Amino acid sequence: MANDDERGTGNEGASAASDVLNDGRTADRSKSAAGSALSQAGSDDKESGTQAASDASGVLKDEDTGDKSKSAAGSALSQAKSSDTN
Repeated sequence: MANDDERGTGNEGASAASDVLNDGRTADRSKSAAGSALSQAGSDDKESGTQAASDASGVLKDEDTGDKSKSAAGSALSQAKSSDTN
């Protein structure tokens, strides 16, 4: 079981993020969140920046966004500084 302080995008999240980035139909904010999530794959000491956290939040709120985009956005948002998630 992972330590609660450990962060990082897991294999499933990284795969979803990669699919999002390779899909030409994906919106820019989804790609921003996916890029942030993918850049944190295999690392537990990186955090999503303010813009990526904001983009991820918007992706999660958008009813028209696909599951893979939401998975990547959730990963990126979960790795944001708590002050960035407001």
